[in-house]
Amino acid sequence: MSTIAEATEADAEGIAAVFAPYATDSVVTFETTPPTAAQWRTKIRESAWPFLVLVEDGEIRGYALATPWRPKPAYRYSVETTIYLAPEAAGRGHGRRLLDELLKRCAAAGARQAIAVVVDSGNPASRNLHRAAGFTDAGVLRRVGFKHDRWLDTLLLQRELG
Repeated sequence: MSTIAEATEADAEGIAAVFAPYATDSVVTFETTPPTAAQWRTKIRESAWPFLVLVEDGEIRGYALATPWRPKPAYRYSVETTIYLAPEAAGRGHGRRLLDELLKRCAAAGARQAIAVVVDSGNPASRNLHRAAGFTDAGVLRRVGFKHDRWLDTLLLQRELG
């Protein structure tokens, strides 16, 4: 049985453990150095938008958060969504549940547009998850990231919340 809850500072170590392999071993994020648990605690504490964790068997198995899309005031109703699952949680519907709950809470908090930035690396899982949740393609930024000796594109997806 899994539950979704608002992240607390006590969740920082679990969040760090979920994210670290993505930063070091994959191209699904442009981060190359995983944030520490202390950095995650700060992010949780300072988050102005929803930050959720998926807990299963007492362990953090995934998280989703929203951050401001851009810092300029006119963007204040637009958020960027982020979602990561531990490998053992993938393919079981957890990502969809977590993303749906994040979008619901973002709308309740006043967000009107959700934007996802997905590394277009040939792995369609994130792209398919977002499209299934109602996101539509908004554009492609070509060769904007370089990681693990290759140039990477990002796909921008957008969903209206309000």
